[in-house]
Amino acid sequence: MRCPSCNSLDTQVKDSRPTEDSAVIRRRRVCVSCNFRFTTFERVQLRELTVIKRNGRRVPFDRDKLMRSVQISLRKRPVDPERVEKTVSAIVRELESGGESEVSSEAIGEIVMEHLRQLDDVAYVRFASVYRNFREAKDFEAVLGELSSEEDAPRLAPVRK
Repeated sequence: MRCPSCNSLDTQVKDSRPTEDSAVIRRRRVCVSCNFRFTTFERVQLRELTVIKRNGRRVPFDRDKLMRSVQISLRKRPVDPERVEKTVSAIVRELESGGESEVSSEAIGEIVMEHLRQLDDVAYVRFASVYRNFREAKDFEAVLGELSSEEDAPRLAPVRK
């Protein structure tokens, strides 16, 4: 593992431990050259995914980009960061277990919206407004109408005190 401080390849693992759900291993490392300490995370990757963008370009799937998108839609919402991490992991697992090594950005967007809808209604509407490229108020009204017409109880995240 390359040191983020001096770029040396001579680093050592000082401590390893699984996260709470045992899906990721957290490793504390130290650079032998400059003594810089840093943390890495190791997770299972079932397959290499390629995203087919709307313009036809193919790019490698980036879990961090997915996490940033979900976090932006959840900004200032009362959702526990652990639930966000579990949601992103569930989305990635769903994509990796889909059987295809290439997945369209539209398919990813739909899966993200499904998961956000279960996690937080406001985040769902925020994400949908960008993903579906809302241009006027009636676009928001249509999505809000979908949410309010559902018969099941609201799925808003509980407010933390």
